[in-house]
Amino acid sequence: FTMTQLELTNWCRGEGVALEHALMVHGVPEEEPTANVEETLQSIKALGRVRVRGKMFDSKNQTLTLLCECREVIDPSKIPPELIPPTGETKWTIVIAQSVVNDEDTFTVKLAQFLQDEGKTMDDIQTMCAPSTAWNSSPESIIRAVGEVLNRSTKPTESNNYRRLKTFSGVSPVPLGEECLDGWLEQAKLMVEECECTEKEKNKRCRLVESLKGPALEIIQAVRLSNPDAKHREYIQAIENAFGVTETGEDLYLAFRSLYQKSGERLSEFLRRLERSLNKVIQKGGLTGRA
Repeated sequence: FTMTQLELTNWCRGEGVALEHALMVHGVPEEEPTANVEETLQSIKALGRVRVRGKMFDSKNQTLTLLCECREVIDPSKIPPELIPPTGETKWTIVIAQSVVNDEDTFTVKLAQFLQDEGKTMDDIQTMCAPSTAWNSSPESIIRAVGEVLNRSTKPTESNNYRRLKTFSGVSPVPLGEECLDGWLEQAKLMVEECECTEKEKNKRCRLVESLKGPALEIIQAVRLSNPDAKHREYIQAIENAFGVTETGEDLYLAFRSLYQKSGERLSEFLRRLERSLNKVIQKGGLTGRA
């Protein structure tokens, strides 16, 4: 199971295409008509009727990668890894999901997904493995390498702590790559609590401003102008007051009672949402801390 197969799985999920009816085609020229691609793929009788469901530009190779949906269930034994188009130009590479996944493949699948979630790649892990260690031969060595990479990237140094803060602008809806208010506040407050230094040093070194832009940054600039000695907690409070909810404690309590786990949402994520919602309720007086 490779990263390209993981990409196929995620793409199918996003487009609502059944994985057993899907395939990806790499290396298609940008100017190639969609109808030609479908017709060429249909020359593989085992696929049946084929329809292109998505396109993605590959800037490295200057070609397209296509997501295709087939009428027939894909039989890996009947699908060639490459296909020569009628024009006789560069071969197209076909990627399909593995029909049978053994224990070793399952480990690789989970590892690939984990690395993707952490913003890492297989290359980051391979560089940590001993040169004599085969990539697929020892899951134990890979696990040790994963731990080493994550330890290096999450050492509790002050600079790394502050780099964990994602960008927040206060713009709604939240732009791609930015953090929502609740997420930013949670990270900011956690970092302040973890910072083991005096109040004056915290105020000097906490780089909350570096994670802000747009309207959120304007709020902090206004705080600085009105109070040059404002501390980090006052910055956080100003952001919370400016962009936080205006509901009453009772409104927030009713919203908390109506929360439910979304389809596909991890239990840990749901519990974090519950905790954040409950904290808001208590802060607004909708529920006492002892209730």
